[in-house]
Amino acid sequence: MSTHSYAGRPWQERSAWSRITARDSVVRRLDWILLFACLALSVVGALLVWSATRNRTELNEGDPHYFLWRHLLSLAIGVALAAGTIWLGHRRLRGAVPVLYILSVLLALLVLTPLGATINGQRAWLKLGGGLSLQPAEFAKITIILGMAMILAARVDAGDRVYPDHRTVVQALGLAAVPIGIVMLMPDMGSVMVLVMIVLGVLLASGASNRWIIGLLAAGGIGAVLVWQLGVLDDYQIKRFAAFANPALDPSGAGYNTNQARIAIGSGGLYGKGLFEGTQTTGRFVPEQQTDFVFTVAGEELGFLGAGLIIFLIAVVLWRACRIARETTELYGTVVAAGIIAWFAFQSFENIGMTMGIMPVAGLPLPFVSYGGTSMFAVWIAIGLLQSIRVQRPVSA
Repeated sequence: MSTHSYAGRPWQERSAWSRITARDSVVRRLDWILLFACLALSVVGALLVWSATRNRTELNEGDPHYFLWRHLLSLAIGVALAAGTIWLGHRRLRGAVPVLYILSVLLALLVLTPLGATINGQRAWLKLGGGLSLQPAEFAKITIILGMAMILAARVDAGDRVYPDHRTVVQALGLAAVPIGIVMLMPDMGSVMVLVMIVLGVLLASGASNRWIIGLLAAGGIGAVLVWQLGVLDDYQIKRFAAFANPALDPSGAGYNTNQARIAIGSGGLYGKGLFEGTQTTGRFVPEQQTDFVFTVAGEELGFLGAGLIIFLIAVVLWRACRIARETTELYGTVVAAGIIAWFAFQSFENIGMTMGIMPVAGLPLPFVSYGGTSMFAVWIAIGLLQSIRVQRPVSA
């Protein structure tokens, strides 16, 4: 948690532009290291997606650049969404949180109707037509962060309390429980794990009692056992966890993805085989290489150095986000930043970990790198929130 004292620091809802003088402009106050790290990850991701899909004629409609152009278009839209978020400011968005929350819940509910689409065994998408789809769980990550931050920080930033009381924590958990429950019904357990980590990160940053953290961890363990025993998980999800526990159990079935991913990464050596030269990638041995298993392309074609560069850039993003969380003098900004940090950190660890066999396969994209429009939009909106928190901090901070 930030060491700042938040009590007695009321804030008015103002846009970034109304607080910044011509001499101290928004552009100058942006975290350019954070921005360049995110752009570098996205550009590297575009090259990896291109390599993984240029020969996949059954996917790219005969155009080797099909996924590349779509990835770059998603990146451009994502950057525009980040700029719009900075312009609005995280404090003005605070007033729109109830509307955004309701919209995200409604979108998630639509997935459970005939409008929902099943992709790779998960009913987690909405088909929009024209080959486009939307994954509402990605937007739920943002609205849970904003909604919980709004509730937990309201009385603290107004100077009424030093830390959130138990009643406030219950309200924040109730807000998070609704979208988490809907995503669990899909069932999209990978997104559920990310959402739970976001909740824990938000509570830790807010200064809530440690008893809540311990209680939630205990409840999560009990809930996991119940989910397993009650048969909530689909067969393919159970097989994934079984293959994680024992990789040799079904090497040609549930364990196939992980085994092939490890072969691809290991074959790259120190320097890799060269971009577009990976035999595992060209031979299509690793499924879903443009999305969930994009890190295997880096490991095989760019080697340990290229894969290490991706991890380094993710570490830079997390470092700058932690600095933003620490420098803000309002609890609301600190909690929003902490939720984003928990999201990026856990999802990156899970994605890279599952390609190396140290985490179960959960169907999560690698932030900024994997192909996927909704994921790209969501992570860049999160970057816009981080930049807004930095831009709107007092000049003396």
